[in-house]
Amino acid sequence: MPRGDKDAYTDKQKRKAEHIEESYEKRGVSSDEAERRAWAIVNKDDGGGKKSGSGRGKETGHPAAKKGGAKGGAASASRSAAERSASAKKAAATRKKRAAAS
Repeated sequence: MPRGDKDAYTDKQKRKAEHIEESYEKRGVSSDEAERRAWAIVNKDDGGGKKSGSGRGKETGHPAAKKGGAKGGAASASRSAAERSASAKKAAATRKKRAAAS
């Protein structure tokens, strides 16, 4: 398969890459860099394009996109209630300040 050829990817993988790319572009990443990152994420999560042969449709384990909640929850649980409350108040104040500025 030549570099850049996406024929071996499923429609779902192509949609996934497109959504990821759009998200990066909204955050100000250049179009080329956003596309590169999107396909890198799809490859990491799904193990590349789904070609015919052994292992097709095989479970890919725990993709990076599924780890965020667990990591965030663990970090939050290690802090005291007072620390979590202070952080929430600071975040609310920041959101209020930014909303007023725009």
